[in-house]
Amino acid sequence: MRILRVAGYRVMPWKNGGGTTTEIAVSPEGAGLDDFDWRVSMARVESSGPFSSFAGVDRTLTVLEGEGIVLDIAGRPPARLTGAAPPFSFPADVPTSADLIDGPITDLNVMTRSGRTTHRVERLVLSAPLDIEAGAGTTLVLPLGGQVAVTGDRPDRLGPLDALLLDQGAPTLRLEPAGSTVLFVIRIDRTAAND
Repeated sequence: MRILRVAGYRVMPWKNGGGTTTEIAVSPEGAGLDDFDWRVSMARVESSGPFSSFAGVDRTLTVLEGEGIVLDIAGRPPARLTGAAPPFSFPADVPTSADLIDGPITDLNVMTRSGRTTHRVERLVLSAPLDIEAGAGTTLVLPLGGQVAVTGDRPDRLGPLDALLLDQGAPTLRLEPAGSTVLFVIRIDRTAAND
């Protein structure tokens, strides 16, 4: 179990230079934009425009803050994403542009390299204790707001946007929110070819 504090996240420019992204976690550690197996980040989107392209990468996007965004993905009907919408998955190497609905947004972006890793993103409203079990790969837990107590062998506390990172074989942990909070649970698995 590791806790990653929001103050320690790395801020870096977008691949297309159109803004900045805050990297929460990446594997392998220290990997760049072209050689990661998986990456979890947040981006502040200040204006409408094209998305960066990532060859051979699958992406899931969720709106954390702001009114929302409409994605125009080549070959698909437009997708309207708001803070209440479920996480939205699409290939990161297909031409994609975005139109802001009403002002800037912050989004959560989960990317995995096809053929190496896969991912699932759940958005939960947490108002009672929840047990989190480590999966076969990596599990990342991210509360959007409020304090969440982590109980187990090493009790600790997550603040807003702090991340809890569990690797395979980690003990089950109990999360206890101080009130109602939105919680993201991201599960990343290696594909069979990479086991």
